[in-house]
Amino acid sequence: MRPLREPLDQNKPMKLLRFGEAGKEKPGLLVNNEILDASSFGEDYGEKFFEADGLQRLSKWVAENTSKLPKVKAGVRLGAPFTRPSKIICVGLNYTKHAQESNMPLPKEPILFFKSTTALCGPNDDLIIPRKSVKTDWEVELAVVIGKKASYVEEKESMDYVGGFCLHNDYSEREFQLERNGQWVKGKSCDTFAPMGPYFVTKDELTNYNNLHMWLKVNGKMMQNNNTDDMIFGVPTLVSYISQFMTLLPGDVISTGTPAGVGYTRRPPVYLQPGDVVEIEIEGIGILRNPVEG
Repeated sequence: MRPLREPLDQNKPMKLLRFGEAGKEKPGLLVNNEILDASSFGEDYGEKFFEADGLQRLSKWVAENTSKLPKVKAGVRLGAPFTRPSKIICVGLNYTKHAQESNMPLPKEPILFFKSTTALCGPNDDLIIPRKSVKTDWEVELAVVIGKKASYVEEKESMDYVGGFCLHNDYSEREFQLERNGQWVKGKSCDTFAPMGPYFVTKDELTNYNNLHMWLKVNGKMMQNNNTDDMIFGVPTLVSYISQFMTLLPGDVISTGTPAGVGYTRRPPVYLQPGDVVEIEIEGIGILRNPVEG
């Protein structure tokens, strides 16, 4: 494989990714629209990496070693851009228009629930409809990745604890979630229900996180089309708020909610079927594409 010869500016923001067979992913980088193998850095992108100032160390290392990094063959499978986090924390009804379409009052405080980390998968992996599911739904969301340990953080300092962002399609089985009693988690945690990626975008590159166009299509038809400026509670508020109740560890994910246009609020409701293809995009981050399998 021919290495990239152009040096990388150490001050230029990076896009991190992981590539390869499921469960055997290697760390990589997106540079000049090409994927480079960063395995020789010697660390994967997980809790220890973020905790030990990995982003700064990686940036310096890449600037010094770009010419030595092999290119990765086009079409390689992408995994989630970080290893399995300690927790995935989701925020419900956090977009004004989504709360309205759900006939729910605007929340006075963030509504929190957990999503099992075993739901995590790659950005273009198949979505597997769970057994006995008849109401599998979609939700395009901006995911925040914590960069360092956070506990009792003041809102004005919140962004100091954010490492970056990625896309998340918060798939939901509405019968499991809303009709089977108990908490939402069991309708949110099925295998493949948390595709994330395609890249981890550092916060230096995505400074306008509070004003990003976002959309979701099913079979090419636009279903969600909105902007992160419709959030009720913004990213700094969410990081601070959640840190009052639990310690956020490096690599943890906060999924910040979905805009209007989900399937279960339509009349009649629309749910995913085998053979469908779901695509989502958030400006500046990339696209996720999940074929639906039964």
